Amino acid sequence: MKLQVLVSAVNEDAASLAERMNLESDAVIINQTDCFDYQEYRHKNKRIQCFCFAERGVGLSRNNALMRAEGDIVLFSDEDIVYDEGYERKVLDAFEANPEADFLLFNMRVGQARATYYTQKRHRVHIWNSGRYPTYSFAVRRERLHASNITFSLLFGGGARYSNGEDSLFLKECIKYGMRVYAVPIELGAERERESTWFNGYTDKFFIDRGVLYHFLYGALAYPMAVRFIAAHGDKMCAEIPRRNALALMKKGIRSVGGY
Repeated sequence: MKLQVLVSAVNEDAASLAERMNLESDAVIINQTDCFDYQEYRHKNKRIQCFCFAERGVGLSRNNALMRAEGDIVLFSDEDIVYDEGYERKVLDAFEANPEADFLLFNMRVGQARATYYTQKRHRVHIWNSGRYPTYSFAVRRERLHASNITFSLLFGGGARYSNGEDSLFLKECIKYGMRVYAVPIELGAERERESTWFNGYTDKFFIDRGVLYHFLYGALAYPMAVRFIAAHGDKMCAEIPRRNALALMKKGIRSVGGY
């Protein structure tokens, strides 16, 4: 099998990005800049393709990479990921050890404020426990993904109308399609600390956008899930906006797209 990393970047020096990320597999880099360009080079004897597009939106960027993907396994990534030596072999070995899996979720070292999960034991991922995983943990069998015709939402994520959630929606659609998804206790690298491209604090927009996301994730259960979200995370997220107001903002987001 062949692994290909699909990188979403913004205003990066694409010629040096493979070295900074410690890429040791083939890769497609989608660089969101102010011009259109293409360059290709070898890094550690692997093919690195760099496409520059004058456009914004992480979902659009990932879809552009998917359209150009050729690897048997595709591993999604961002410009701030630095891979450990041997990550390619780890990913391919994991798929060989899990032949029934269409989609594997890997661990990545991140700062405490960004940590939403860490897999300690291999387990099956279903819709009800799929909301914690970032896109840089995703590795998928490309032919299975292309056959499903599933792409990333253009409404959610950095550079889009709503601030984040494209990863959860993508994973949900893959599970609904019938893909067998497993989280595995295998670490591939680390995320470099940087300023977020979308997070500006727990503002009105944060809670409204979260409500919109919950409508698309949970449908008729969006409001109960919003209540659960505020109950679970209110201590951290509601220092400036009281819990009742935050829940009202989420409800406003749910209703803005036709929810209840």
